[in-house]
Amino acid sequence: MGIEFDFGAVLGQWPLLVRGVLWTLGLTAIATVIGMVVGVACAWARASGPAWLRWIVGSYVELIRNTPFIVQLFFIFFGLPAAGFKLSPEVASIIAMVMNLGAYATEIIRAGIEATPRGQIEAAVSLALNKVQVFMRVVLPPAMKKVWPAMVSQIIIVMLGSAVCSQISTEELSYAANLIQSRNFRAFEAFIIATVIYLALSVGARRLLNWAGPRYFFGR
Repeated sequence: MGIEFDFGAVLGQWPLLVRGVLWTLGLTAIATVIGMVVGVACAWARASGPAWLRWIVGSYVELIRNTPFIVQLFFIFFGLPAAGFKLSPEVASIIAMVMNLGAYATEIIRAGIEATPRGQIEAAVSLALNKVQVFMRVVLPPAMKKVWPAMVSQIIIVMLGSAVCSQISTEELSYAANLIQSRNFRAFEAFIIATVIYLALSVGARRLLNWAGPRYFFGR
């Protein structure tokens, strides 16, 4: 029995695919920006903060890193309404992605911070820089440079993990692929195309971040 493939039936639904790609990129961009801020703040807290703050941040990191992303997402979307916090699928997806990336980014950035030579910090202090200036100008840039490849990989993982958000009806790429196959029953073709698009997004995002990071985030 021969199998006939009809990729045209899927590509004919290109507006849905484009919408899914835009949602995937949008969710990833927002989660990356906010998640990086969370990661930097929490990394500082774990490296230099008071004991009580280190304990709180450490608990958050361990909780997120040791539970599945889909459980975190379901807790936010299905669990929080029981406490009176009803969120849209898109907002719930962003919060879950930010929390996830923030926890992993915390440990990645902390590794870079702890690799900063002590003499470099002492030299900055001798120039009468305050703690914030020392951290932002002396510690953070070289730390980010050291860990940037690992950070880029984690951002890509979060982007691919956004496919799970289709489970709460967020209209990203995997949601679009599933909607298309439910209309024309071309599941194989729909998910092959989605796979190719995810691959292209991952390669493109990795190259863009590896190019932009050294130029705009922490210098050449």
